[in-house]
Amino acid sequence: MDWLDSIIKTFFDFDAMWQVFPQLLGTGLVNTLVISIAATVIGVVLGMIIAIMGISPSRWLRVPARIYTDVFRGLPAILTILLIGQGFARFSQQLFGPSPYPLGILALSLIASAYIGEIFRAGIQSVDRGQLEACRALGMSYGKAMRLVVVPQGIRRVLPALVNQFIAIVKDSSLVYFLGLLVSERELFRVGQDAAVLTGNLSPLVMAGLFYLVITVPLTHLVNFFDNRFRTGRRKATPPKSGLDELDEVQPPLPVTTGSNT
Repeated sequence: MDWLDSIIKTFFDFDAMWQVFPQLLGTGLVNTLVISIAATVIGVVLGMIIAIMGISPSRWLRVPARIYTDVFRGLPAILTILLIGQGFARFSQQLFGPSPYPLGILALSLIASAYIGEIFRAGIQSVDRGQLEACRALGMSYGKAMRLVVVPQGIRRVLPALVNQFIAIVKDSSLVYFLGLLVSERELFRVGQDAAVLTGNLSPLVMAGLFYLVITVPLTHLVNFFDNRFRTGRRKATPPKSGLDELDEVQPPLPVTTGSNT
């Protein structure tokens, strides 16, 4: 069984996994979460703006929103990251120093905002248009009706899709590796890759993959929970039985006796 021993030694060398574990936990996991959360927050803000522009009655707002969405959804993520990371490197050095960390977050944010904008737009348009018309009939402005009535309902409906998008951002954060992060800024993939090169073994990369699974698998189940919760709503209360049915349950029928009627 030499082939089995070779596979175990290549992918499941526990000594190599244990050696890289502190770096994955203290450096890789922290930076992955920082990049992902920051990109998601910025992406949500930009995505909401894109969604509002996309459903605006004004063509001057709809067309730029459509072009923005098509461009950043159509380009491969790695191409967008490299164009922004290398194209704005000199400008970024004047603000943040030699670290490409902020540019990686910016690139992921722009990519995420295109997808999140479509998610928000679909959620907002799924709200019954009669609610907007009712708000306008009550004297509310278009912006106030959207802000107070329509948008909150749309956001609630797309929460599972937003969590799915965060999962995608967590996985795409590994592409920031191509910008050449500093040692203290390495995310999970970069830490695992460096350890794999030093040890000549792929077990550190497998360990990095386990960290990704620890993040994404619980979130996937959370998405399913939210989806079922929002689809079915709270369990409806059982309607009360009629009084006659309850009386029949409490009082059993009298036994039938045979005999004379006199």
